[in-house]
Amino acid sequence: MRNQELSLLERDFGIVLNGVVDFVPEEVRRGGLAMDAAGPLVTVSNSGIPAYLANYVDPELVRVLVTPMKAAEIIGESKKGDWTTLTTTFPVVESTGEVSGYGDYNTNGRSGANLNFPQRQSYHYQTITEWGERELEMAGLARVNWAGELNVASALVLNKFQNASYFFGIAGLQNYGLLNDPNLNAAISPDAAGTSNGTTWATKDATAIFGDVKKLFGKLQTQMGGNVDMQSKMTLCMSPTTEVHLTTTNQYNVNVYDLLKKNFPNLRIETAVQYSTASGELVQLIADEVDGTTTAFAAFTEKLRAHAIVRETSSFKQKKSQGTWGAIIRRPAAIAQLLGV
Repeated sequence: MRNQELSLLERDFGIVLNGVVDFVPEEVRRGGLAMDAAGPLVTVSNSGIPAYLANYVDPELVRVLVTPMKAAEIIGESKKGDWTTLTTTFPVVESTGEVSGYGDYNTNGRSGANLNFPQRQSYHYQTITEWGERELEMAGLARVNWAGELNVASALVLNKFQNASYFFGIAGLQNYGLLNDPNLNAAISPDAAGTSNGTTWATKDATAIFGDVKKLFGKLQTQMGGNVDMQSKMTLCMSPTTEVHLTTTNQYNVNVYDLLKKNFPNLRIETAVQYSTASGELVQLIADEVDGTTTAFAAFTEKLRAHAIVRETSSFKQKKSQGTWGAIIRRPAAIAQLLGV
């Protein structure tokens, strides 16, 4: 370090370090760098980022559950007519006749047939979906296909109503359901045997519950005049709440399910929440088919008719419609009912 510079250091700073080449940049000595303390913040004090930047939106949508639609599974489903059809006729023929003693010249005895033409009326219903351009874009920010979700909702709404019509029909029309067709025979009551606390299956043992099913089958045989037997294809219908009691086990470790499968090998069990009625738990025993004729089926005119999409200034709307005949029960006598289990 030059002697002149050392003398400046001694004079300005009061420090002399012989042998030191340099310890302060020349720009500092000459006032080239500002060494002031940091001033107060102009911005708001912050140590993070906006919370939404750390938010993850799961692309998998969680859908709210609705009750199962089981009518078509229980009795099947069929299309009859179309959306222009107002009524449908189901001809019923009954053989008639009598015999008399034979004689070469006798002309007694007659055979014939009797025809009936019961009718049902259709009911058509609709729903409308609407969506806007900005609405679609905003839902897209959340990775949601809004127009697609509205279409799913419209189909669900229509099918939920369709299922309800299969069970209960349409008030004010000749359109009836599986549970309220006026031609159905009156329900019988369960026995009080096997319990001291009432007649419900919740208070009965397995033998008593199976006894109620046997009683129901006996009612079905009586109604059908012997046209069904224990080998016939049948459906036992009840609510999910009632089905639980089929797991009741007797003292031999055999539950009601086992007894039913052993004694009615072609019996299937179906559940629907509609069998929990205001009058109590209902059980139906249906002979699926008798003499080649299906006992009952759910019927519709149109299952889903998607009408034209209407374009507005910055939005869209679309109507969808369906039609129902309710449940067509060809042989009401082939359905026996037990109420109050």
